[in-house]
Order: sequence, then structure tokens, then C-alpha cells
Amino acid sequence: MDRFSSTTLFPDTLAGTRDDLTEQLTIIWEQIKAPLIVPLLRIAVFLCLLMSILLFIERVYMGIVITLVKLFGRKSDKRYKWESLKDDVEIGNSCYPMVLVQIPMYNEKEVYQLSIGAACGLSWPSDRIIIQVLDDSTDPIIKNLVSMECQRWASKGIDIRYEIRDNRNGYKAGALKEGLKHPYVKQCDYVAIFDADFQPEPDFLWRTIPFLVHNPQLGLVQARWKFVNADECLMTRMQEMSLDYHFTVEQEVGSSTYAFFGFNGTAGVWRIAALEEAGGWKDRTTVEDMDLAVRASLKGWKFLYLSALKVKNELPSTFKAYRYQQHRWSCGPANLFRKMFMEIIRNKVNSSCNRCYVNFITA
Repeated sequence: MDRFSSTTLFPDTLAGTRDDLTEQLTIIWEQIKAPLIVPLLRIAVFLCLLMSILLFIERVYMGIVITLVKLFGRKSDKRYKWESLKDDVEIGNSCYPMVLVQIPMYNEKEVYQLSIGAACGLSWPSDRIIIQVLDDSTDPIIKNLVSMECQRWASKGIDIRYEIRDNRNGYKAGALKEGLKHPYVKQCDYVAIFDADFQPEPDFLWRTIPFLVHNPQLGLVQARWKFVNADECLMTRMQEMSLDYHFTVEQEVGSSTYAFFGFNGTAGVWRIAALEEAGGWKDRTTVEDMDLAVRASLKGWKFLYLSALKVKNELPSTFKAYRYQQHRWSCGPANLFRKMFMEIIRNKVNSSCNRCYVNFITA
């Protein structure tokens, strides 16, 4: 077969030696750089500057609000009605709402005993609470250990249910969604959610449920995270500093101004009616907690953040775990913003949710 000539492979203007080719490419680049590349770069720089200005304005706004809140702000029990639930001699424990406690798990060999023990240790009438362990573990040894731990607490009179699935579709969101489908959940009014490494204090429900009982507009009560391993290494210390700003400023400002703030995915109590009205759990992004919070806010539900109520948990102490967490937190909000942009724009029920634009963009 005859070889292709250089004039066949290249235009006449690019034919010649390698030096000539480089020179010709340089000339072409100089010709297209000004009319094409430079305007695109200018647009990119303008967008970056605009986002930086928005971020700066948000930080200034939050700084002013949090200062006013600390100086003059009302406490949670002043902004929302709170009264301790009292016994009723005539109807007994029926005066207390039924509470479901969900603990999603996945191969949690190190912490499963602590999390189950903390949930079973919650102070609440024993006949008005159901502990639901949602185990998606793939290791049969760990599944057996978790099952035995549930049986041990059941033998003590705790109403604890060990639930497994045939697949891991939807991951955490899928597990929580499947957990709400069981018949015994229909009798429950509220659901408290704790990840496997979270250990709530015994009085957690007594401090959260009354807000939901006495304020029908509230759909969520969110507690603060307390990091027990913050001093383990430099990486955990840096994470604590970053997350402390989120809890001390961002969540507090959102709650104090009756505006939108995101659900952190754990250490919170949902009104099941609000969760169902919002469409339930969806696994379309890696931030299923924020997805649910936005949809509930669009329906008009209000959220309350309790900074004084802290739930112990652990920070990722290895770079691999930290990288996975940050990737999920970084990509998820952007993907969710893309999916819900038009829905937020069209929303007329809760215009204050439009503030989540900044939260999505700067997440």
C-alpha cells in the first residue's frame, strides 16, 4: 500500500519540518487566543469574583446576626413553645407520643455496641419507643454480632427491631426509607436518627420531643455534634475548627432567623408527617439529608437547631475516610442544586428557602 504523503495528513500551511509545524501552531494559537479564549477566561474570572463577593456578603451577614443573637437573641424555648410532658393518670403512658429511633449501620464493628447501647439507654416510656437497627453490613461476622447485641437488649425488655435488606440500593437513604415501611412504624409520630458512631445522652428525647409536640409547624429539631476525638491528631483538630463554624454560626443563624438550614443527617428528630409530605428519603444524590431538608422547607415546614444539646460522635481520623467524606459533601450539594434549581425558583410556599442558593453554591 502506498504511503500517505505529508500533504495528505496535514494542510499545506502545516506541512514541513517539526519546527515549521510548531511555528504554524503558535501562529494559529495567537490568532484564536484573543477572540475566543480571552473572553472565556474573563467570564470565568468574573463568575469567580461574583461568587467570592456573595460568599463575603454571606459571611458578613452571618457575623452580624450571630453577634446580635449572642447579645440580644432569645433562647429556643422563648422562640418556640416548650413545656415538659407530664403524666396523665387516666390514660397512662398514652399521653406520650410514639417515637421511632433509627440507627443505620454498615460494617460498624468498632462502634455498634456503643450506638445501640446509647439508643437503648434513652429515657422515654418503654412502651412508647421503638429502636430500629438498620443493618446493611456485608460482613456476615459483623451482622451476627449486631444481631446478637439486639437480642441481648431485647431480652432486657427493650423494644428493638433488627432489620436487614437483600440489597444496599440507595445506601443510607435506601435503608432509612425501607425502615419506615414496616407496619409497626405507622403508630409512631416522630423518628430520631443517629448514625452508628453517635451516642445521644439519655435525656435527648425529653429535650427535643416537647418542641415538636407543642409547635405543629416544626418538622425537625436538630442537635449539635460533639467530637470526642478532636484532639487525636492535626487532621481531626482542623475538622473540628471547620465544623464548629458550621454549628456555631451557620446553623444558629438559620434557626434564629427562622430561615432554612440543612439537616445534618443524624442527631435530629423528624416529625414523620413532615418527612412523608416532603416525599420521604431519596437517593438521587450523596447528600440525602440536605435533599430531604430542602423539600420539607419548600413545603413550609420550620426547623429548630438546639446548640445546647450536644450528641457525641467521632471525626474521621484517617485521610482515606476524610477524603471520602469531603468528596461526598462537596459534590452532593452541587448535584442537588442542579436537580432542584427550578423547583426552588417556582416555590411560593416558603420564599425564605431561596437563601439556600448561597448554601448550595458555597457548600
